[in-house]
Amino acid sequence: MQIIIICNNPSSRKCATPKRLPWRSLLQVAALTTVIIAVGEAILFWAFSESFISRNLLKLLLYGPFGILMPVAAAIGLGALAVYLLERQCIQVSINSSNLWALVPCLLLTLWLKSLLPLDSFGLLSLSESVLIGIIVGIFWKGRPYWR
Repeated sequence: MQIIIICNNPSSRKCATPKRLPWRSLLQVAALTTVIIAVGEAILFWAFSESFISRNLLKLLLYGPFGILMPVAAAIGLGALAVYLLERQCIQVSINSSNLWALVPCLLLTLWLKSLLPLDSFGLLSLSESVLIGIIVGIFWKGRPYWR
């Protein structure tokens, strides 16, 4: 299954201004990333409620000593997944540090919209400072080749 995302092709590689950034493409990638993460959270919630073995494992990971690190790790994964999808789906968009920074508020916007929906989940990616830091680390860790 291949998902096609319409990409804005910037006409030049000059210094990016907010109007020249490919906002539509970045928002589409952020929305797709958030949907993938929401489906993953729903599967985890279902496994937690249905299986005794997965319930014990998830309790250990989410509420045990790793409970503090799991939201940050999930946010790093969210940022890295967003850059991966941007690389794969928006070939026409030249990825640079400006686009990576613009991806951060796009992901925050889609996470905020996800938080408005009545979804059953663990709340791993609720809006907080640690999730923001994790998203930035994930985006720039995966997007390291695009720093200019």
